[in-house]
Amino acid sequence: MRFWDASALFPLLVEERGTPAARALLKADETVYVWWGTLIECAAGLARRMREGTLDADQHRRALKALVTAADGWRDVAPEESMREDAVRFVRSYPLRAGDALQLAAGFTWARRRPGGHEFVCLDHKLREAAQNEGFTVLPAHG
Repeated sequence: MRFWDASALFPLLVEERGTPAARALLKADETVYVWWGTLIECAAGLARRMREGTLDADQHRRALKALVTAADGWRDVAPEESMREDAVRFVRSYPLRAGDALQLAAGFTWARRRPGGHEFVCLDHKLREAAQNEGFTVLPAHG
């Protein structure tokens, strides 16, 4: 049982450098916990790739279908007031974008505000560093 950031789920949709590590972690995880907005972040990433020309329309359609199917099995951490407060603290403490701060706040909520002993799956360097500083065990070990 781990909390998954969108940066770790995205390589499961399109082939990237982080795909093998993400697949291995997913294989060993029974339940995927995510922030409520993760589906939107992943869909936005797919749309951006299509606009940039790194995904054609058929690849985009298949990846979007895989995203929706995968999301049906995820457990969402729903928004709540404490998450917003934590996200504000995180953007003040770390060089994070709003979405990444919300991801970290959702993970923090999932861990019942006690991240020690909880695993946070992430491939984004800045978010990995912030999650580790907050006390999470960040996976994969070498992101």
